[in-house]
Amino acid sequence: MSKHKHEPTTAPDGTDAAPTDETVLTTAQIDELKAQAAKATEHWERLLRNTADFENYKKRAARERQDAVKFANEGLMQKLIPVVDNFEAALNSLQSTGGDNAQTMVTGVNMIHQQLKSVLAEAGLEEIESQGKPFDPNIHEAVSQAESAEVPEGQVLQQLRKGYRLRERLLRPATVIVAKAPAPKE
Repeated sequence: MSKHKHEPTTAPDGTDAAPTDETVLTTAQIDELKAQAAKATEHWERLLRNTADFENYKKRAARERQDAVKFANEGLMQKLIPVVDNFEAALNSLQSTGGDNAQTMVTGVNMIHQQLKSVLAEAGLEEIESQGKPFDPNIHEAVSQAESAEVPEGQVLQQLRKGYRLRERLLRPATVIVAKAPAPKE
């Protein structure tokens, strides 16, 4: 009969380990592992909720951004509706009177024009004043030059079409004719 002698094995920390393949955990260690597993599960569920909340937020923000773009001009349109109403009233008045009172019609159209300009100015639209000003390629579009003894060279001699800015951004340059010095007479 041979007897097996168990050789003690050394644990990584230098102590003698039991010659067993199974590690025995104490009740306290098992309870601690259960608590850590519960905490890990809680953190995982919180991560999933936060991820879902964030995805919902991104979708809602995208919808709101689309609505903001879609309805960006709503306030301006509400202010322009009375202008359209006044134009329609002027046209109806012209049709009913047969165009007999031209001065009244001119006055009415001028009032509507001022109302429209006021609404557009309130929305941030600015006219670019060009007549008699130095030519600026950033806000003017020169279509030609004309000789002039009255207007200094390089200044706007005539404005053909108004230019407009929306706040600081150029919407349309003013179309102008720029003055140049008269050619010397021979």
